[in-house]
Amino acid sequence: MNRLVAAAALLGFCGVACGAFGAHALSGQFNDEARGWWTTATAYVLPHAAAALAAGLSGQAGRIRLGGWLMVGGAAVFAGTLYAMALGAPRILGAVTPFGGLGLLAGWLTLALGALRKT
Repeated sequence: MNRLVAAAALLGFCGVACGAFGAHALSGQFNDEARGWWTTATAYVLPHAAAALAAGLSGQAGRIRLGGWLMVGGAAVFAGTLYAMALGAPRILGAVTPFGGLGLLAGWLTLALGALRKT
């Protein structure tokens, strides 16, 4: 069982679903700031889901796999806090958003280090 592939696929599903939901069901309910948060969340979650999926499908272990998991977690925190604020959660939640961004950065760096160790 490849849990990273499953997690990445679910993250991608959520990104597409939230993007569509925001564009259609919520489009008239957002102010400009909320629309920006929603758009940014979707723009970040989808490519990171694809990168995590690639890491999971690579068959590699160690840093490659860890990088994928960091991307899944980072994207969930980053996008999740932005989606929540767009839906009316307290703005203080925005203080958590950068931790998701750090997870994304750590995922990319870990993937790079893993790739360098394999060569």
